[in-house]
Order: sequence, then structure tokens, then C-alpha cells
Amino acid sequence: MSPMVDEPAPAPPADEPMPTPTDDEPTPATTESENSGMDHRRERIRVETERHRIVGELTLARDGYRSRISDLLNAPERDFITLTDATVQPLDTDGGPIELHAFVTVARRHIVFAVAAGEEA
Repeated sequence: MSPMVDEPAPAPPADEPMPTPTDDEPTPATTESENSGMDHRRERIRVETERHRIVGELTLARDGYRSRISDLLNAPERDFITLTDATVQPLDTDGGPIELHAFVTVARRHIVFAVAAGEEA
């Protein structure tokens, strides 16, 4: 008796269009993380290192575990903090130009302090 081998399903003919999902069906590109966006919130914060002031949006849990800025900053497994829609400004006396970045990652060990930026930032 020979062992059973699963054969791959035949490919659709090249001239046959691929089926498209309906509005009720999830698309393959939709991932669990995209659907869990409702479990998170974005908070605008200001962090300063010894040389820069950085203002950007931080993604936090909506409530509960890791829902505060201090929870994220004190997480021992997290070496970097990611901010989006960020501005980076040098703190030296010349001031220097303010840089705009869609994405910035800051090493946690370089952060001197962090505060909620609120509406004034």
C-alpha cells in the first residue's frame, strides 16, 4: 500500500479573473493589528534628551496595562520609544532648524524627561 500524498489544488486558468471579496468578507491584507486599532490611543508628548527636544505622537493602550506614558518609559523590555508625526529641535543656544519627521525612534536611555504635550505643543 502506498502512502497518501496530498496533491496541490490546480491553479485557475490564466484567463479566469481572481475572485474579489465582497464587503462582508475580510480582505487578506487586513491583519489582527489593524483591527485592534480601537484598543489603542495616540497621545502627543514632548521628550527631551541632552541635545534635542522632540514632540510627537506616542501609541498607548486605551486603558489598563501600559496605558500611561510612564508605563511605556519604564518597560524594561523596551529600549526605544517610537514617535510619529514628530518635530526634532536642537537645544543648543543657536536653536538650529526644526526638523519634521513622519517617524522617529528615540533610545530610552537618552530621554531626560517626557511630558504630555497637550494642546500648546
